[in-house]
Amino acid sequence: MTKTVFALSLAGTTLIATTAFAMEIDPAVDTDGDGLYSFPELTEAYAEMNEELFVAIDANADGAIDAEEMVAAQDAALLPVTDG
Repeated sequence: MTKTVFALSLAGTTLIATTAFAMEIDPAVDTDGDGLYSFPELTEAYAEMNEELFVAIDANADGAIDAEEMVAAQDAALLPVTDG
């Protein structure tokens, strides 16, 4: 039982750390350095980006994609996961 609890705790900690790492903005894509992805930035980085896809990813409809929205888009396979 103790080994199972430890393994689950370790797995949960790893998952949280991985998600936090994945939520960083890629400076190679965020060319203006504002911490958000604009439509022009994403069209340069992703050949498949179009207005319809951008609107679908922009969950809060603020006209920019933040790190959480990007992770959600990648988790939903709307965009590929990058090394950035």
